[in-house]
Amino acid sequence: MKRWSKLQKAVEALFVTEPKIRIQCRSYRMGSQRGSTNLPRYWVTLDKETIWDYPKDFKAAVESGYPYQTDISTFSDLIRQYIDTQLDQLLVNSLVQDTWGLTDVLRAVDRRLGRERLREWGEALPPDAPARKILAARFG
Repeated sequence: MKRWSKLQKAVEALFVTEPKIRIQCRSYRMGSQRGSTNLPRYWVTLDKETIWDYPKDFKAAVESGYPYQTDISTFSDLIRQYIDTQLDQLLVNSLVQDTWGLTDVLRAVDRRLGRERLREWGEALPPDAPARKILAARFG
């Protein structure tokens, strides 16, 4: 398994410098009388506000067996696929199967995508989408 820090560095190299966006991945050790396991978590911050948080924002994840069954490896694969996608394909909604909206967050902060294309794309997002918060902070 590759180190998260290398993947994090590669994806954050695509990000604009302002606003400050960070993507984090951590695993917290949970011990009990019955044994122990790791609690995986991914989250994205806009400046210092958490705007996307797995599993907190995804109730179905918790109900489906978290922490023993999670989507964590899928997120790393999704980020890698995003990094490897050609620029002209990044705004195609069928790019990947992403039920969490993570690729929308990545698109909204990607410095390679132009202002007009992003604004047009962002209009189709739900009003409460984390990517909209990024676009608002990025373009005012």
